[in-house]
Amino acid sequence: MAIAFGVSWACWGTAIGLGGPATPDSPTYLPFLLGAFGPLVGALAIRVRRTRRGEPVPEHAVRFRPAALLWAPLLMVAAAGTVLLAAVIGQAAGDTTLSWSDARGVMAGMGGPAAFLVSMAVSGPLSEEPGWRGTAYPRMRATMGRFQIALVLGVVWAVWHLPLFFVEGTVQNGLGLTTPGGVLFAAGNIPMAMLVTCAYERAGVLASIAVHFAVNTTMVLLSVQTPATQALITGCQLVLIAALLATGPRAAGSGTRVPAGGPAGAPARDGGSAAAGAL
Repeated sequence: MAIAFGVSWACWGTAIGLGGPATPDSPTYLPFLLGAFGPLVGALAIRVRRTRRGEPVPEHAVRFRPAALLWAPLLMVAAAGTVLLAAVIGQAAGDTTLSWSDARGVMAGMGGPAAFLVSMAVSGPLSEEPGWRGTAYPRMRATMGRFQIALVLGVVWAVWHLPLFFVEGTVQNGLGLTTPGGVLFAAGNIPMAMLVTCAYERAGVLASIAVHFAVNTTMVLLSVQTPATQALITGCQLVLIAALLATGPRAAGSGTRVPAGGPAGAPARDGGSAAAGAL
């Protein structure tokens, strides 16, 4: 946590000091982008220390299995569906208007569809999930329940994002720190943490990355910023979380076993596919 916050806040503090928008043509963009990698740097530091000490992979780490290649896209579609459904309901209620031209404008502003997708994958899912879910979660799971962890990591996640409210051009800055949208963004980190936790338990880091990517990308493409639609997204996510919990392996009394990772308590060597899952 210290490494994650230290790296991220140092970079984002630099971005705040430089001023200007966090766009590719601005000097603010590089420290803004690098700041997202704090959790990944922390995860790598833990992995190096674990390897040097010869420590085992944490008991609740979900190791990679081929089944993850099936679960990840399914969960990604479901997660994106929660945002789309909420936006459609919001539009029907007169809250927001969906526009494909706006989505194309967002992609064009980031260098085209390919550059947009790469940016959305790197600045969030790939830079965060190996730390929050792949490293922090299995260690916390040894002494805490997953609902407790979702609450704690959700709050930690919200606080970690705090400097972005002061970086011009970010989604958080557009919402505003003390506005209803800003408050809902912070509160929304808790159900989002539970959603990616459900994905991690089913198919490891790959699935949590996929879900994180799906939610972020869909929200940006649909320009979701109004408090009403944000609240609807949280509601739709809670429904999906309930469905995942009800149909997951633990509902059948299978202890800590998950399909994608095999028995969580099974011995895992510090290398190969087990190592990938531990991050």
